[in-house]
Amino acid sequence: MSRTLTAPEPVALAPRLRGVLAFPITPFAPDGDLDLDAIAANTAWLARSGIDAIVAPSGTGELFTLSPDECAAVVDATVEAAAGVVPVVAGVGFGPRVAAELARRAERAGADAVLVLPPYYAHPDPDGLVGYVRAVADATDLALAIYARDGVVFTPPQLETLVREVPSLVAFKDGRGDVRLFQRLREHVTERFGPGRLAWLAGAGDDMVGPYFAAGAEGFTSSLACFWPEASVELLRLARGGDLQALARYHERVVRPFYDLRQKRRGYEVSVMKAAMELLGHRAGPVRPPLAGLTGDERAELRAILAELRVPTAAARRA
Repeated sequence: MSRTLTAPEPVALAPRLRGVLAFPITPFAPDGDLDLDAIAANTAWLARSGIDAIVAPSGTGELFTLSPDECAAVVDATVEAAAGVVPVVAGVGFGPRVAAELARRAERAGADAVLVLPPYYAHPDPDGLVGYVRAVADATDLALAIYARDGVVFTPPQLETLVREVPSLVAFKDGRGDVRLFQRLREHVTERFGPGRLAWLAGAGDDMVGPYFAAGAEGFTSSLACFWPEASVELLRLARGGDLQALARYHERVVRPFYDLRQKRRGYEVSVMKAAMELLGHRAGPVRPPLAGLTGDERAELRAILAELRVPTAAARRA
């Protein structure tokens, strides 16, 4: 069941997003349906692991394989299990009508913010993207974060327009890997609205934390956090501390092995994380098409990585 909460004012939420935002997987039962009990169980321990917020459903959570009702059910279960320990950010997308409705449902469920994912159309008009975000903002009083990736490319003037016209916009997450453009956007908005107007989030992967923080990122979204949040928290500590050598060593030892495996096939940014959850004893279930699961050899490789790095198992977390 959902519960009605009073979400914080959008601007007040921004400082809580300057940290590690976990992108958990969405567990499925053997019959392919949502496993709501598993969502609750995974959320309950993750919320108390030291991360700063939970985004659900997200790209790692296979949002684009879910129906709108399933998206709402994921938010409902996540809000309930997080129990106010950390903010819950609801992923919305597909198109303006569906995204707006998902935002309204997330607000009723007690979510704290929404993350506006790219629309389905692969090559959107830049000005049309502004209208897409406005449509979501008009549907809810919740804080908004924008997720720029794939065909979603904002120019500095377009982002300036959104910041000026959408007071509830509190964060910008970049998943395109274009650190140069990310830096230009941050500098442009900061010059016109002052520091602190937006939270600037690295969103291209845990392996890109260093370059993004060097360009001014203040937090990052982490799929690694879905099964090993302590590693993500350590990444944040090193990035904030500015010890580039220590950050590089940590990346090479802890992050790179998972990301090397993720690069083997399209969609493995989800499949590897989901398989890691299962190998550690968490309930995850299979991925949905068009994603593919790991081969037997790849699962063995992943199992060896988890053992070598001594990633905590579900049993160890319950002990």
